[in-house]
Amino acid sequence: MFRPLVLVALLGLTACSAAPEGASTAPVEQTQEKAKAAVTVTPASGEGISPAGPFEVGVTGGALTTVALTNAEGKAVQGELTAGRWVATEDLGYDRLYTWSGSAKGEDGAEVPVSGSFRTVKPAKLTSAKLNVGDNQTYGVAMPLKVTFSAPVQDKASVQKAMTVTTSVPTEGAWAWLSDTEAHWRPREYWKPSTEVKLDVDVYGVPFGGGAYGKADMHAQFKIADRALVAKANTQTKRFEIYRDGTLLHNFPASYGKESVPGRVSRSGIHVVQQKEASRRMKSTTYNYDVAVTWAVLISQNGEFVHENDKTIPQQGSENVSHGCANLSSDNAKTFYDLTMVGDPVEVTGSTIQLGAADPSGVAPGDYWEWTIDWATWTSKSAATN
Repeated sequence: MFRPLVLVALLGLTACSAAPEGASTAPVEQTQEKAKAAVTVTPASGEGISPAGPFEVGVTGGALTTVALTNAEGKAVQGELTAGRWVATEDLGYDRLYTWSGSAKGEDGAEVPVSGSFRTVKPAKLTSAKLNVGDNQTYGVAMPLKVTFSAPVQDKASVQKAMTVTTSVPTEGAWAWLSDTEAHWRPREYWKPSTEVKLDVDVYGVPFGGGAYGKADMHAQFKIADRALVAKANTQTKRFEIYRDGTLLHNFPASYGKESVPGRVSRSGIHVVQQKEASRRMKSTTYNYDVAVTWAVLISQNGEFVHENDKTIPQQGSENVSHGCANLSSDNAKTFYDLTMVGDPVEVTGSTIQLGAADPSGVAPGDYWEWTIDWATWTSKSAATN
């Protein structure tokens, strides 16, 4: 009789747990509270704010209805407004007071104000930047990029972070500070032909150190030539070879700097074409000469050119007699003049003095000696911080 009694008890429990006939089993609907608007303002207040921004207003739990950022004279800053965000689209001025206004509406229908005020930084001085490249220009495959500042830069890391180089093809390159007023960028190897390049120096509002700030942004878009023209100047063989895309086009006899006089030696190293002049007067008080030449191509600011000098034709190919320049015949000099452009490399080899920051004559080469620096040393001159 034991088992039937348990069965009856279980059946009784099941019957008691059943819902009464006609009772509802639908879930009870609960009413959720609608969200209130939460507004964030950047910056809402403060002194010494960079005029480069960012300046923005955001909202969650609702939508922005109106936003304005105005200066002390009531002039509004331009910006873009969406339902959840307002962003300033222009830089602000230095040492100016700005005020936020506007509102956001929450999902609960309540209005929340946008408010606050701040003052931008007052620089002790403004530092300007100048670029060595220009918009819509074409340069040779060795062209370095140089940014020259109007005053020494103390906070190089901050400034370097604001400078970017964008290329149409993958290009390994790096910034190097060659002085307190010059930041240079070059690729590890020569540029690939037809590379399109964009240089952005966004230093407005950037601290330069010592209370100085950037005066204005600078930008340039240019391209690299669709051919790689490389000149090889060998002071030992007295030849001047011109290659295009690795193919030898011309092999000219030449005369280079006289080796027995240190101040006249042609410097070994990769030079870069910087300027072309169909005619030029070459003058030197040190060596007491004043001569007119044609087809002059400047390859270093220390006075090295590739140019015509028909007077040295008897020595071209056999003896170095110049004051540091590469002497070619008139026809050969014009051939090079017509083929080359700013940024093309001229690789000088064989001499006893190297191109560098300063040479034994005490003359600095100026623009450009980047390619005489090995890559490890070059990257060590970067101000980038991890």
